[in-house]
Amino acid sequence: MTRRTVRIAMNGVTGRMGHRQHLVRSLLALREQGGLALADGTVIWPEPVLVGRSPDRLRALAERHGLESWSCDLDAVLADDTLDIYFDAQATTARAAAVRKAIAAGKHLYVEKPTAGDLATALELARLAEEAGVKNGVVQDKLFLPGLRKLRRLVEGGFFGRLLSVRGEFGYWVFEGDWQPAQRPSWNYRAEDGGGIAADMFPHWEYVLHELFGPVRTVQAQLSTHIPRRWDEAGAPYEATADDAAYAVFGLDGGIIAQINSSWAVRVHRDELVEFQVDGTEGSAVAGLRHCRIQHRSATPRPVWNPDLPVAGSFRDQWQQVPDNTDFDNGFKAQWELFLRHVVCDEPWRWDLAAGARGVQLAELGVRSSAQGRRLAVPELPR
Repeated sequence: MTRRTVRIAMNGVTGRMGHRQHLVRSLLALREQGGLALADGTVIWPEPVLVGRSPDRLRALAERHGLESWSCDLDAVLADDTLDIYFDAQATTARAAAVRKAIAAGKHLYVEKPTAGDLATALELARLAEEAGVKNGVVQDKLFLPGLRKLRRLVEGGFFGRLLSVRGEFGYWVFEGDWQPAQRPSWNYRAEDGGGIAADMFPHWEYVLHELFGPVRTVQAQLSTHIPRRWDEAGAPYEATADDAAYAVFGLDGGIIAQINSSWAVRVHRDELVEFQVDGTEGSAVAGLRHCRIQHRSATPRPVWNPDLPVAGSFRDQWQQVPDNTDFDNGFKAQWELFLRHVVCDEPWRWDLAAGARGVQLAELGVRSSAQGRRLAVPELPR
C-alpha cells in the first residue's frame, strides 16, 4: 500500500458548515476509515491545514481533532510548496480575494457556493483558474443527497415519461434572536455583508435543476424581507436588509416549469426540510433529503372533488417508497472523494468554477427580476 498525502488549506472551518460538513464529516471521516483507497492500492490521505482569523479558535479546533497544522497567515500557507489544495468556506464577501491568491500560488481549488458575490467576479475566477491550469471545483452537495440520487435514478430510467413540472419547498423558521438564539449567522440577513436567501439558495437550485431536468432558461422571482428586525450573536438588535424569502418560477428546456419557494420565515409542515415534487406524463415523485416516493400512471387513483364529504384514507398512503438499493454516504464527503480523485488521478469532473458561475448568474437575475417585476431570460454563459 502506498500513501499519497494531500495537504489541504481549509479556510473558514471555524464556521458551522466548514467545521461540521467539510472538516468533521468529510476529511476527518476519510481519515477515520483509513484514507481514500484507489484501485492500484494507493491510499489518498487528506491532511487539513486549518486557516482563519482567530488563533484561539483555530488552536482549539486543531487540538480537539488532533491536527498539527493551523495558521492565521493565508499568504504563508499558500507559499508552502507542499500544499496541494485550497478550500474556501468563508463568508461570500471574503471568498474572491482568497481564491485569487490561491490561483496565483498555483493551488488546486475547491470552494463553497456562491463562488462570488456577482457574476462578473465569478466569471473572472473561472477564467483565472483555467488560464493557470489549476483544477477547480464547487461544492454542489445536494446532488449527492439520497433522496435526489433516487430522483436522478428515476429520471435516467425514464420513469416520468415527458417531464412536466417541478415544485420545490425549502426552508424553516429561523429564530429572530431576541428570545431564542438564531440558528444561522446574522450576516445572512444583511445585504451589505453578502446575505440573502436568493444569493444563498438560487445557486443550489440552478445545479439541481440543470443536472436533473435541464438548463434554466427563464426566471421570475419575488423576494421579500418578512422579518425586518433581528438580533445578532451578541444580543444586539439590527435591521435585516437582505431577503429572507424568495418565491420563483423557472422555465427549463423542453417547456418544463419549476416553482421553488425558499424561506427562513416558514414553519415546516412537510416530511423533510426540502422536498421536490416532479410530475410527468407517466408518473410522479416526491423527493426529500433522504426519501423518495412515487406514483405511477398505472397506479394513480381517481380523485373526486367533493367538499361535502370527508376524505377517506390518506393521499400519502397511495404512494410507494423508492428503495435505497445502496448505502448512501454523507453528500459532502462523497463529493470530496470525487474531487480528490480528480486532483490525484485526473478522473473526470464537471462541477467547476464555470458551473458555479451559473448559480451566481441565476441569483443575480432573481434579484433583478424581483426588483423589475418581470420575467428575465437566462443567457448561456461562455466556457
